[in-house]
Amino acid sequence: MIIREVLESGQSRANMLKIVAYIGDDPVRFRELLDIFFEGEYRMTQRAAWPISVCAEKHPELLMPHLNRLIDQLPRQDVHDAVKRNVVRLLQFVEIPKRLQGKVYSHCLDLIADPKEPVAVKAFSITVARKIAEQEPALMEELRLVVKPQLQNATPALRVRVRGLF
Repeated sequence: MIIREVLESGQSRANMLKIVAYIGDDPVRFRELLDIFFEGEYRMTQRAAWPISVCAEKHPELLMPHLNRLIDQLPRQDVHDAVKRNVVRLLQFVEIPKRLQGKVYSHCLDLIADPKEPVAVKAFSITVARKIAEQEPALMEELRLVVKPQLQNATPALRVRVRGLF
């Protein structure tokens, strides 16, 4: 219950760090955080996204049993941008199983191409798609085709992510 209480007290770096420290590498505590994330209440989902991505960066093994469910958040239009942003961010830190790579790659291309998606979502999506495409030259060419139109009005965040792609 401590996770919910900290999240209810507001979003801050201090609260995020408290949650991450409390969870450590405990899969049961991580599952508690994910349950809050998936409940769907806007504010709590948004607040849970940040500590999830930090936990994933520190302990990627915690994500593996929940990867499919997290990936399913990417095409949803009814979730906050923070959800998509943090899901694609955390995907940078895990080895995506072969069986899920096509699904993740496709979602990332859709996010990159969508003019309504925020720059951070696009930037993280480029990194994740690139990680998958590096294993397959045809996918790398497809990624270039999707990214190229984004470069016309590219922010520094996008320029950094595409460095070396072209």
